[in-house]
Amino acid sequence: MNDYEFGDWQRILFGDVPGSFLLEVFGRTLLMFVVIFVALRATGKRTVRQLSVVELVLIIGLGSAAGDPMFYHDVGMLPALLVFLVVIISYRTLTRLAAKSPKMETLLEGKVICLIDEGKFAYKEFGKEDLGQDEFFMELRSAGIEHLGQVRKAYLETNGSISVYFYEDDRVRAGLPVLPEIFAQRTKKIEQDGEFACTFCGNIDAFVKPVLHPVCSRCGHDTWVKALNTKRVT
Repeated sequence: MNDYEFGDWQRILFGDVPGSFLLEVFGRTLLMFVVIFVALRATGKRTVRQLSVVELVLIIGLGSAAGDPMFYHDVGMLPALLVFLVVIISYRTLTRLAAKSPKMETLLEGKVICLIDEGKFAYKEFGKEDLGQDEFFMELRSAGIEHLGQVRKAYLETNGSISVYFYEDDRVRAGLPVLPEIFAQRTKKIEQDGEFACTFCGNIDAFVKPVLHPVCSRCGHDTWVKALNTKRVT
């Protein structure tokens, strides 16, 4: 407390460090920018939903730099301003590189993933993402979808949102139900004839007699639920 002196510009601008510390701040900021970016990319798209990874790194970096000088008298303004400058320059550089290079854009933002293709899960791609089936079904129900047969294509965008493209009403087909009370009726034994959906990949198979442990012809799994074939209510 005795070290505090109002109007001490050395303390206000540099804190308790020499001016040469600004060079170290520059290096620290670049390093932390990379660390934050790698960490956010590793957590998956859903973590950064509605924001790109680079935008979120920008927000975190600027927020961290702005916070300490507001509260702590021994934290200088110039190191914080240098952090702002380095973060903004890094952001602008990365966005310009992404705009000019598709490979760089994919590296920074990831790529759009097809989750549903012609009314069925693109299960090989779906398994690579950190998106649970229950969470995905919730997204589909929010869009007014009852079963996958109503969906022509669904994509996981680079910002974590899901884009859905529907079949026309006259092209709707039987599909895996996403309504929880129907999906909960899944079974490994087919006890009646009709069309059933594989709960793993959404493939539809027709059965004409009771079958115990039928295997999906598309993915090899053996859990089924009665398929729905209703049109979308709009």
